[in-house]
Amino acid sequence: MQHYKRTSDPKQSAKPFLGVHFKCCNLYCRIYRNKTETAYEGRCPRCGKSIVCPIGEKGCSSRFFEVK
Repeated sequence: MQHYKRTSDPKQSAKPFLGVHFKCCNLYCRIYRNKTETAYEGRCPRCGKSIVCPIGEKGCSSRFFEVK
């Protein structure tokens, strides 16, 4: 289990995440990196719809997304 150190810098998160608005159920939640740190993965907490956002060099800097 990896432990994350909290910092006083508000721009550095203790654990990297993406904010996701699942439009299917009108819910907001966070999704986190997978164990291999190759993608952010998560599910809608209500209906279970899954999302995978790969991590790569040509990615975007946005931290919040909508899933239809």
